[in-house]
Amino acid sequence: MPENSHLLFQHSEAVLLIASVILFFSIFASKAGYRFGLPSLLIFLGVGMLFGSDGLGIQFSNSDIAQFIGMVALTIILFSGGMDTKLSEVRPVMAQGLVLATLGVLLTAILGGIFTYYLFYWVTGKEILTLAEALLLTAVMSSTDSASVFAILRGRKVHLKERLHSALELESGSNDPMAYLLTIMLIAYIQEGNMSIGYAILSLIIGLTVGALGGYLLGKVLVLLINKINVHNESYYPILLLAGAIFIFAITTLCKGNGYLGVYVAGLIVGNSKIVHKKRTGMFFDGFTWLFQIAMFLMLGLLVNPHELLPVAGIALGIGAFIIIVARPLSVFISLIPFKNFSFKGKLYISWVGLRGAVPIIFAIYPLTANLTHAGMIFNVVFFITILSLIVQGTTVVSVANWLGLTEKPIRKDVFGIELPDDIKSAMSEIEITSEVLKHGNKLMELVLPDHTLAVMVMRDNHYFIPKGNTILQKNDKLLMISDNDTALLQAYEALGISDYTLKKN
Repeated sequence: MPENSHLLFQHSEAVLLIASVILFFSIFASKAGYRFGLPSLLIFLGVGMLFGSDGLGIQFSNSDIAQFIGMVALTIILFSGGMDTKLSEVRPVMAQGLVLATLGVLLTAILGGIFTYYLFYWVTGKEILTLAEALLLTAVMSSTDSASVFAILRGRKVHLKERLHSALELESGSNDPMAYLLTIMLIAYIQEGNMSIGYAILSLIIGLTVGALGGYLLGKVLVLLINKINVHNESYYPILLLAGAIFIFAITTLCKGNGYLGVYVAGLIVGNSKIVHKKRTGMFFDGFTWLFQIAMFLMLGLLVNPHELLPVAGIALGIGAFIIIVARPLSVFISLIPFKNFSFKGKLYISWVGLRGAVPIIFAIYPLTANLTHAGMIFNVVFFITILSLIVQGTTVVSVANWLGLTEKPIRKDVFGIELPDDIKSAMSEIEITSEVLKHGNKLMELVLPDHTLAVMVMRDNHYFIPKGNTILQKNDKLLMISDNDTALLQAYEALGISDYTLKKN
């Protein structure tokens, strides 16, 4: 073996060792940060900065690689977010979410861009950025970040009134395409110096239309493929889904559509369709999505040089405060004028949860790869504002909702997450053991249940075990039951004083 090959293997092993150490450190740091209410994604970003050039000295400055990794990660995150979004929940707020994802993004970019242009002029006394460059700076961060919103709302298990949860998830999952198109068009305008408004509007319409239509049709094809292919190894299905998501993004983009919108719509179609091995595939994809989210934020943390953030801190703080306090709320309230679904407090909360995250930083890499004059400054300002948003808004998602009186008691859902094949005609139910139930006896055998009914599993303090007849039941235990006579089972529950149960029929 040549000597340089041996050195390459040594170098590769070192890279793998460092990467695994960073991943371990990120997960443990995230666990610690959760206790203090810090968003996990902020922790991952901080870990990347800690290990970067101004920290422990890992050098990473390739913006092309960063852009590619970010593009792949965002594709997977949006597809997974679409899969987890229930159409039945977002349908009542579909129009509102789409208006926020388009008009809301456009207004945020325009208002923020005008303010940014004059702020630079007021601070320096001269035109540092042209109006187009100022608009570009705010366009890259005009959308709410889907990764941040999905992770924080679902991770904190926040239950909101007025269908706010559905509206926020729909907006954050579908507004990246608008920000992306604005970013690409403004870069082209700055480079070429000329672009008609008509051409810009036509590009927007084509990108969004082809993206949405392509995502819908290809999502349907992917569902059909998964259900018909009949692979002998179940482990192939998540891989098939992953390949499908990447293919949909790539082919939609090559057809002049917006790939990000296409992959999100495809995720919606797949997630709301019946597919084989859906739960197992979904669990795999969730883990894969988190891996890419962690990798993306770590990479972005490595890419930035923290010492370069200090010179722009003051002006970035001013721009960030304006977007959070003025531009975002104005955009939300103007966009929602035709709709009566949300109260004044609801609109305030939508305005506040305009989180910035990885997406603005990824979009801020595009000016770097295009070699624009002020690309470095734009990237650093956007990075600073992202950290500001995650700290100020990300840590107050729950507290602001409570302060506005917009939280509600969650609807009880099954804790076992077990699904039976459709051809098994039975009923599964989950019950919670209460003091009333224990009056009839604290052993499983003392529960009077109909024939052909089995208690198959108990969850106690987040631990699962299979019960026996003499198993001692305790208050707050969750019991998974299965029966072929759901009517008799429900009558038995009433006799036992059980009112808190979830019934799932097959």
